[in-house]
This record gives sequence, C-alpha cells and structure tokens, in this order.
Amino acid sequence: MQINFESEKPIFVQLADWLSDSIISGAIKEGEQIPSTTEMSVQLKINPATALKGVNMLVDKGIIYKKRGLGMFVAQGAVESLKKERQSDFFGEYIKKMLDEAAKLGLTKQDVIDMIERG
Repeated sequence: MQINFESEKPIFVQLADWLSDSIISGAIKEGEQIPSTTEMSVQLKINPATALKGVNMLVDKGIIYKKRGLGMFVAQGAVESLKKERQSDFFGEYIKKMLDEAAKLGLTKQDVIDMIERG
C-alpha cells in the first residue's frame, strides 16, 4: 500500500480505505488477523496513532474487532457490509450526480442507458 501524502484525503481515511479494499477483494479474509497498527505505521512511515485512527474507523463500523491479547480480526459479514456501504456511496457520489446533470442537459432515461452501454 502507498499513502499519498499530497492527497486531500486524510491519511487515516486512506488506510481505512486500503483495509476495506483488501477485505472486499479477499486479500484479507473474514476471520483473519489484520496487520498490527505498529506494523502498518512502520511499513507506511506514519504515526502509530494515525494508523490506529484508521483501524478504529472500521472497528466503529463493526468490520474489525479486537481479540484481547491477540490483535485485530476481520468480522464475519464484513464483506457484505462494506459492499452495501460502497453501493450506497456509489449512488450518492456518482449516479445521483449523473442523473442531475442528465436532467439539466435534457437527456432521457434511455439516452443515459445508451451512453452507459456504449461505455
């Protein structure tokens, strides 16, 4: 993983996104242990508190849980939960904006469908 220190997106959010991508793709499976915040902070050259903040974002969502004395693990159902969240975000970030722009341009539903199929 690479951290983009020039990005407007905070480093801890980039880390949480990377972990989420790894879980969705199956690189880190449900029930598996994730790298420790110390390992991630050393590898990425970031502050351990920043790494912990990114991990805690996923803990708060129930995607990752802590086993006392053992580390952090991916929860069962994490993939489905992340996919549902991303689908909702996808609608709000892309589809809604696209439909609003299509309406401004006077495009019909079929026009939009035709454009998508061409892509």
